[in-house]
Amino acid sequence: MGGLRVDLPPGDQLAFLAGLGVLTALELVEWPVALAIGGGHELARSRHGKVLREFGEALEEA
Repeated sequence: MGGLRVDLPPGDQLAFLAGLGVLTALELVEWPVALAIGGGHELARSRHGKVLREFGEALEEA
């Protein structure tokens, strides 16, 4: 077959996003809120969010 490749996030992140999707589908969380939560989660997880994580760690130590 062709060279189509899909990279899935690690299991814990996939479970988090799936749970968020279920909550949204059940209308327990509105989709803009779910989108903001998912986006924030991705920012905190990403390498670009390193500064944010370091800031959070500094707050925990204070």
